Amino acid sequence: MLTFKRALIAAAFFLTMLYLVTRTHSSTTVPSKYEANEDSRQSPQNDQTKTGYTPTNPVSTSSSNRMPPARPKKPQSQRLLQDMSRASLPDKLAYQFPYDVESKFPAYIWQTWKYTPASGDFGENFRPAEASWSEKHPGFIHEVITDQVAVHLLRHLYTSVPEVLEAYNSLPLAVLKADFFRYLILLARGGIYSDIDTNALRSAAEWLPEAVPRNAIGLVIGIEADPDRLDWAEWYSRRIQFCQWTIQSKPGHPVLREIVANITIETLKKKNNGSLKSFKDKNVIEFTGPAVWTDTIFDYMNDERYFDMSTGKGNITWRDFTGMTAAKKVGDVVVLPITSFSPGVQQMGAGDYDDPMAFVKHEFEGTWKPESERHIGGSG
Repeated sequence: MLTFKRALIAAAFFLTMLYLVTRTHSSTTVPSKYEANEDSRQSPQNDQTKTGYTPTNPVSTSSSNRMPPARPKKPQSQRLLQDMSRASLPDKLAYQFPYDVESKFPAYIWQTWKYTPASGDFGENFRPAEASWSEKHPGFIHEVITDQVAVHLLRHLYTSVPEVLEAYNSLPLAVLKADFFRYLILLARGGIYSDIDTNALRSAAEWLPEAVPRNAIGLVIGIEADPDRLDWAEWYSRRIQFCQWTIQSKPGHPVLREIVANITIETLKKKNNGSLKSFKDKNVIEFTGPAVWTDTIFDYMNDERYFDMSTGKGNITWRDFTGMTAAKKVGDVVVLPITSFSPGVQQMGAGDYDDPMAFVKHEFEGTWKPESERHIGGSG
């Protein structure tokens, strides 16, 4: 017969066993989904957001006889906080947007225009071009950023570098802001930037030769102009001019870092001396356009911080790219021939739109039109 005393002992025994069993199970429980995700964030693929501060990022070179410097050791996965208040602007940008050449090209497509594709004012002429990027790049995030959205997006990305935001907001012309935006968004997020009037003819997966390893390339550019004529300076700003209406990059690339720093410094200088208010449209090409873009790329290719200059045959110049018909690799930069981003111009050796090397079709004719017409993205 079950007495009260025996029932009490049985209940105590049952509670004791229940406690021991649940305690044992809790010590062997598998990590939760949240904990598993936290562990996965430490993978090398995502280390670019946690790298330690490195002001320079040596890369290899194959189009010259220069030997690349030794690769730096992989940074610690733990990113250390550093006092950047007295650092130079390029170093601040390098800290904020670290560069990892071995990462993948982000699957982003960035464009700017006054209206979104959902707006009736978007422009029927631009719809086929805008749609071509999504059609050729299924799975990519494709964003058309308006002027109003750009202000808030850049504020989010560059809050820690307020001088950059001050420079962007101080630019007096929409075309200047459109130029600056492409460098800013690629530096911070990477991916592909292309002007709104540009059609994608081939997927970006076909832009690089199969022999070129994707984990050794951080910037893909094309040639806009290669004027092989004596009077070239009367028509073009540079003997070889690199295209900036379509650019592909990984975030943090040193070329983007340098051009953002240079434009920021020059803008604030002009603002302080009062010359920014009287800025003329004809000077855009040298200030934010393809001239300064071209100069910055050549400066990078000849920078001893990234290349061992003692093993080369001199500086890389326009002579290394004139007349080229195939892609050329210089360090972590791939330069595509004029046909790739400027097909159909019927001069300077460019092929037509159906050429196998034709990757994008730009509706406006680059520097053959006035600066105000050539730079349309985000203009008013």
